[in-house]
Amino acid sequence: MDKTSNQKNLPAKNPKSAMIACIVISILVIALYFVPYGWYVLYPFMLIYTFIHESGHGIAGEMVGGDFKQFEMWSDGSGMATTMIPENIGHFAKAFIAFGGLIAPAIMAAVFLILGRSGRASRVGMVLFMLTCVAAIIFLVPFTNPFGIAFIGGCGLVSGLIAFGPKSNTVPQYSMLVLAITLLTAVFSRGDYLFTDTAQTAQGAAPSDVGQIANNLFLPYWFWGGLIAALSVLILILGIKGFFYSRSVPSTASKKQIGEE
Repeated sequence: MDKTSNQKNLPAKNPKSAMIACIVISILVIALYFVPYGWYVLYPFMLIYTFIHESGHGIAGEMVGGDFKQFEMWSDGSGMATTMIPENIGHFAKAFIAFGGLIAPAIMAAVFLILGRSGRASRVGMVLFMLTCVAAIIFLVPFTNPFGIAFIGGCGLVSGLIAFGPKSNTVPQYSMLVLAITLLTAVFSRGDYLFTDTAQTAQGAAPSDVGQIANNLFLPYWFWGGLIAALSVLILILGIKGFFYSRSVPSTASKKQIGEE
């Protein structure tokens, strides 16, 4: 039996306050990039971006058969992920590890934004973020610098307090929206990294991620930077659409289903 039905996208059934909060938070976060001392407010979120970026490298490394061994983060916002890989691993796998870190912030921004649609989902999201921090502390502490340990531990503690502290879902939801939007804007504010073949860290200069992709595949680094930028924008658009729109129940006019046996 073949059944078909027509559906359309309609505004998500979010509380109006969540929609307004998303817009207001977006305006405030963008304003922080232009007002004096706004950088100090954005600083911890910049470090969260680094944490997610480097974790993306590590997860991508695990996916191609490597072993995520070391995570380091420095106070200037730079970081480094070290993955042990087999000697016979191919160039594509090496490029994929570099790609994983570049695309991870956009993916997480979209996920956080969709979770921010409701208070209950936001609370679950905060729990998951807390568990991610706990897992990072447990498995990477022997190989993480003190600043990285302190920051990840602080993120886990704050996420836990938000997830289990307030009885109302408002605090977790607004916190999730702040996290999503600051991460989303950071994808653009740090987008210049996609168009350089050298990265500056607290340890000195090193090949950038797009530089590593170009070295392991073909075409210049700026081509891969442009491709990843376009893919990141697409992912963020899907996240924004996921927040403001949902798949509707079939309308009355389309409830009749055509079936053939």
